[in-house]
Amino acid sequence: AVVSTQSTGTTDRKKSIGIADIPGLIEGASDNKGLGHVFLQHIERTSLLLFVIDIQGFQLNQRNPHRSPFETFGHLCRELELYMAGLTKRPIIVAMNKMDTPTSDARFSKFVAEYRAHLSKLVKVHSIVPISCYTGQGLDDLQELLYEIKYGTTPARWTNVKLSL
Repeated sequence: AVVSTQSTGTTDRKKSIGIADIPGLIEGASDNKGLGHVFLQHIERTSLLLFVIDIQGFQLNQRNPHRSPFETFGHLCRELELYMAGLTKRPIIVAMNKMDTPTSDARFSKFVAEYRAHLSKLVKVHSIVPISCYTGQGLDDLQELLYEIKYGTTPARWTNVKLSL
């Protein structure tokens, strides 16, 4: 995926951010379970990690237990560290998706509290951004944050902003 932006000011400039989408990273990926190493090799070249986590939690299939957003994030971080030590030392943004759903505000607060209590000393998260891909809530904030981390600045004005997956 590529995020293309056109910012305007005294001079026009076009900048893009390359994004490696790693869908379906499962427990055991670091041991090459499933398509583990095929997916994880793409992460080696990234300068920033963006985790998109379902605020309602996740269940891989009927045989596996339902995981809370915090458990999901913890498992993903564990797999990344097992694959390549130090990978989670890169800047991390957590985008909490489906914030338009019932109980999402309470679940968001719970995730933040659990992260602070149990994982904040091991994995430093730059930002936790509430989003809804359904309504578009928070997507502009997320895009500006990605741009700021990548280029060290936030554009004053955006035109022709596209997110292509």
